[in-house]
Amino acid sequence: MSVKVVIDRYATVMKGVRALTSQEVLVGIPSTTAGRTDTPVNNAELGYIHETGSPAANIPPRPFLVPGVENAQDQFVPHLRAAGWAALGGNTATLERDFERAGTVAASAVKRKITEGPHAPLAPKTLAKRRAKGRTGEMPLIDTGQLRRAVTHVVRKKRP
Repeated sequence: MSVKVVIDRYATVMKGVRALTSQEVLVGIPSTTAGRTDTPVNNAELGYIHETGSPAANIPPRPFLVPGVENAQDQFVPHLRAAGWAALGGNTATLERDFERAGTVAASAVKRKITEGPHAPLAPKTLAKRRAKGRTGEMPLIDTGQLRRAVTHVVRKKRP
């Protein structure tokens, strides 16, 4: 039995695979856009503190990033799968679009996790500080909304 090649798409497929494997979707709080005006700690640092906790500052872990992304896997994996198929077809524009969609879905899920929790409750001292500032909210991770607004995604070339 012999095989006859009718259309050679090797170069197109390889170009798509290189485009697929040379990029990554990152979800979180980029330090370059994490500034705050109400505290010397930026949003990226604050997010890390809340994600992992800080025993020295008596802050319990209130994970939102990792669980938020994990909760959204069923929603963003189809976009990543579509990006893979686009790559095999050599369609890098569709690949980029699907990466962007996956990032948007995951970032939205992280924001939803911040809003919905559940999270360890705030300490009475923290609540008293909030009331002294004229704020009445008792939801952990949400005071001014800056942390939640800072959550985003980027599609970028992988770093070597």
